[in-house]
Amino acid sequence: MTQRKARGTTASSAIMFGEEIRFARDAAGYRQEDVGKLLHCDRTVISRTEGGKRKPSPEEVEELDRLYGTGDLLKRLYGRVDWTAQVEHPDWFQAHADTEAEAAGLQAFQANYVHGLLQCRDYARAMFEAGGTDERPEVIEDRVNARLARQERFLAEGGPQLVVLLDESAIRSVVGGPRVMVRQMYHLLRVAEHGNIVVQVVPFTARATIINMSMVLLEMPDGQHSVYSESLDMGCPSGDPAIVSGHRRRYDRLRGDALTAAESLALIAEALEGFRDDVERAQRSQLVQEQLQRHERRRLHRGGPRIPRPRPRA
Repeated sequence: MTQRKARGTTASSAIMFGEEIRFARDAAGYRQEDVGKLLHCDRTVISRTEGGKRKPSPEEVEELDRLYGTGDLLKRLYGRVDWTAQVEHPDWFQAHADTEAEAAGLQAFQANYVHGLLQCRDYARAMFEAGGTDERPEVIEDRVNARLARQERFLAEGGPQLVVLLDESAIRSVVGGPRVMVRQMYHLLRVAEHGNIVVQVVPFTARATIINMSMVLLEMPDGQHSVYSESLDMGCPSGDPAIVSGHRRRYDRLRGDALTAAESLALIAEALEGFRDDVERAQRSQLVQEQLQRHERRRLHRGGPRIPRPRPRA
């Protein structure tokens, strides 16, 4: 892939692809604002694409090829891009994402919702939509793609070890509705089949250790350890041995409270059946409502005023 007018060398194929798009746009005589109007999107969408921070859809790339008169060049380059190499995270989270991307092993405890490394696409999207930030749909989709990109190295064959303790609240709290929760429970059962991934649930009935935050313990390839916790829009990484040791003790106590991996998967499967039942009840309720509405429309039609019709003369 040839990089034209690059602003310096880069190892990111996503950035290089963005440079090719920018070069093609300049050569065709368009501004970012012009392209945004033609594609019915904001100029910032074009800017993020050209910066390698956004993965465009295949249809969008085909449209750019047509617009810029580049044949199928951009489409062919698109298939060669490693989109996991350049993803966009919030500034306060980026440092942790960079460390996570190099970790040899990761242990996490998560309450209230499923940990980001175990979320399916629909669940992740529902999380961002419920965040109350009024982000545009394309920004939310970028956030979702960035979150899923973090998962790939753990889901790949021979990936780093990932042990996640989920408080039972994480599999009971409904995010995005019962249908999304069905997909998420299926996803948990599938990812737990990977040999390097362990999912355990800390049940309501057995939890003796109370921790009012989530935490991530990271082991780096050089043997160094660090811990990461977060509050609303604020990440708190630390490599201080005393802090890491304190969080390690809390984590070990929580794991002692947790169900075994097999028991945890059984509880997740039970939650899955419960959400399935919720979906079926919602479908039955919707069907009943539709039947009542049809009945009411027929009743009103039959009970309407009679309009005399002219009779043909003999």
